[in-house]
Amino acid sequence: MRKTVVSLLIAGLLAMGTGAAHAQEGTPLMTVVNDLYGVPYKSSGTTKKGFDCSGFTRYVFDALGVDLPHNSSSQYQVGQPVSRKDLQPGDLVFFKTNGRSISHVGIYIGNDTFVHSESGRGVVNTKLSDPYYWSKRYVGAKRIAAPALQAKATDTPPAKKAVQAASLPEAQPEQQAKAPEAAQPEQQPGQQAAAAAETPVETHTVPQPEQQPEAQPSK
Repeated sequence: MRKTVVSLLIAGLLAMGTGAAHAQEGTPLMTVVNDLYGVPYKSSGTTKKGFDCSGFTRYVFDALGVDLPHNSSSQYQVGQPVSRKDLQPGDLVFFKTNGRSISHVGIYIGNDTFVHSESGRGVVNTKLSDPYYWSKRYVGAKRIAAPALQAKATDTPPAKKAVQAASLPEAQPEQQAKAPEAAQPEQQPGQQAAAAAETPVETHTVPQPEQQPEAQPSK
């Protein structure tokens, strides 16, 4: 029995960081993230062929209708600060892995877990409270205003094209409707007669035969 319990505990620890378990299933956020587990880490990567940390967060938020810069320190400059105890799924979490400045970012998904693209491992889940590495390097979190993050589990992420179209100015009507031509006043019978009199009438004169002089009687 003891061996079984120990085995289960080990299996649970191994599951951390593998993407096997995560919170907020079915939300637009997790619909996007679930499709990215296992994508390898790639320096400066921004596609499903490979992500760096900020390339991953940028890709996810782009799918949710938000454009983020491709740099963890730049992403730290946007959004509203959030305390660690108030973290919600979708909040960006930042770390100093080089000991000097913001150098890593991930997305909090609930249950003390964040998803990120980690060097050597790719897109995985990791416990924020990890005492050996991440907890010691945690700096802070930012909350990005994104309607899709407030959506229910039955909703789907907005289509990228729809998001781009929404950012464009509203289309103007192609052409203003032409004003109707002013109606001509109806003429009264007297006016019609006068107008008819003023209108020249084309006439044809029939030529008359030339008259011959009368014959004089002979004397």
